[in-house]
Amino acid sequence: MVSLEIPAEYGYVLLAATSTFFVGSWLGGRVTSFRKAAKVPYPYEYASYEQVQTASPPASKAMLQFNCAQRAHQNFNENHVSALGAMLIAGLKYPMAAAVLGGVWSVNRVVYAIGYTNGAEGGKGRYYGVLWMLAHYVMIGMAGKAAWDLAMA
Repeated sequence: MVSLEIPAEYGYVLLAATSTFFVGSWLGGRVTSFRKAAKVPYPYEYASYEQVQTASPPASKAMLQFNCAQRAHQNFNENHVSALGAMLIAGLKYPMAAAVLGGVWSVNRVVYAIGYTNGAEGGKGRYYGVLWMLAHYVMIGMAGKAAWDLAMA
């Protein structure tokens, strides 16, 4: 049987993990504000292509920004569980690296979301925050290594 010892630095991993909850809440709030500006009622998740194309230029822009904010939030939701899990697992063996990568992930999710809604054609501003993806996959690799080492101990 393997005993598991939590490293003293694991608190930093937990702080980085907690930062992701604040980012998710912030993203949800942004979607709400963009929804109001675009006048897209609940329960509709996005403004349709037809709505965007037939709206006045200011309304069309507001709808596009809402769609981009919604998509940034959805992308966060799609990746949050695997990033959080990888961060927590990797932190068992590599606490400082996992904490730093988790912080990079959170900060770049904010940059991604702001870039997505900055008005660039097709949300191309999201690429400014693409570093989240590198941090994400490195954490997954580190989690795999930590899990392997634990299983082989």
